[in-house]
Amino acid sequence: MPLPAATPREPIHTRQIDCHGYRREDGLWDIEGHLTDTKAYSFKNEHRGEVKAGEPIHEMWMRLTLDDTMMIQAVETATDHGPYAICPAILPNFQRLKGLKIAKGFNAKVFELLGGVEGCTHHVELIGRLATVAFQTIFPYRNRMAAAEGRKPDGSRKPRLLNTCHAFAENGEIAKKLWPELNQKSTS
Repeated sequence: MPLPAATPREPIHTRQIDCHGYRREDGLWDIEGHLTDTKAYSFKNEHRGEVKAGEPIHEMWMRLTLDDTMMIQAVETATDHGPYAICPAILPNFQRLKGLKIAKGFNAKVFELLGGVEGCTHHVELIGRLATVAFQTIFPYRNRMAAAEGRKPDGSRKPRLLNTCHAFAENGEIAKKLWPELNQKSTS
């Protein structure tokens, strides 16, 4: 269901973020993101001269290579377009992500390592999106493979999705349906 019709308006700015998750032949995972910002009008830019309407003012790429534990094994970054010549100079700092695990507290650690003048706002924004795509890529794939092999989830641990959003509230209808063993534990 789309949003209700809007008041007449003029387009000004568009940000597009595309992210993809891949299973590699070597058993690792590549999670890639591409961010572009465009304006609906042309404007002057000290570094690039004129940036034409629809031409990216920002165009950034990032690839995180992860293992099955969500540990970052490699980081690749690129800036094809930025408003200043100095923008790509910060990219080596993103190697600080190597060895970081995507888990609770991940975003805070990213901001500690790469926030403010230590990073690029646009690349840092991509990292959060890539972390979400990593979860959407890796865990469903692994769960599907386990089910195909007849392996059952470890019933001694709470499900990873439990209490992560309104739909997965521990006492909610969906959680009771997906994880009936939780109800049995709480009533015994």
